[in-house]
Amino acid sequence: MSSPGQTLTVWAGSWLAGHAAPDDVLDALHAWAPLHLVVSHDEPAGDVSGVPARSPVDGAAVLLTALRRADPAGADGIRLVLPAPGDVRGLPPGTALARAAVAAGEAVLAGAPGTPGTPGLGFVPSVEGPDVLRWTLFAVPAVPEPPAEPGLGEAEFAMREAVREAATRVGGVLTVGAGGRAADPREQIAAEIAEHARHRYPESMPERAARILDSADQVAAILTVAGRGAEPDAASATGQAAREQALRPLWAAVRAARLGAVAATVRAGHHA
Repeated sequence: MSSPGQTLTVWAGSWLAGHAAPDDVLDALHAWAPLHLVVSHDEPAGDVSGVPARSPVDGAAVLLTALRRADPAGADGIRLVLPAPGDVRGLPPGTALARAAVAAGEAVLAGAPGTPGTPGLGFVPSVEGPDVLRWTLFAVPAVPEPPAEPGLGEAEFAMREAVREAATRVGGVLTVGAGGRAADPREQIAAEIAEHARHRYPESMPERAARILDSADQVAAILTVAGRGAEPDAASATGQAAREQALRPLWAAVRAARLGAVAATVRAGHHA
């Protein structure tokens, strides 16, 4: 599991569909941080969520209450959004939520999409310390319709191709570790993958979706290490920009695969 937002989406989706207990969701969230603070961005968000603005409330259980308020019918109205600069699909543009989500690289939307007069909520996590995760809640007056996501077959094929392409990009990259010692990229990739792997999937997740998420984590690990790599011109701004440009399409493929797998997991839970 690559992020707190992904964990909240798949585990809360499983809970809302009746396949997981609240404690299962909380255990999964606590794997990210033992302390969760929840606060509303403003008064409208507080009206929807029941969480006060400006005064953080302690406890991940508060997130579950807020989710129920935003989606009282327990429908499959929870989804992950993974925005990037210039790409805010699935978010209300020009809003505080969109800006916060881009800065965080993720958000979770809860509520019935395309239903005027039925406000939803946006959940944006941010790290406040090694043991503290803060969730800011934003009111969404009208939850946007979800953008089209790749099907599991398309996403799985894309990840197989991305694994091969990412591996060629990291080939020969040698990074320098602490004390000037050369660090083996393979060891760094394995460490990145292990960090993702310590976060569990709910049992209701389709096996194919789990494979896609595992592949996406593998590609992300390779890209992360490749992004640190020292090329001959890596010290120059031009070299760094060129490397980031080369990796950008692969990062976009990772985001698309994760979104497709998470959306399929939520749908599968509610139609099981």
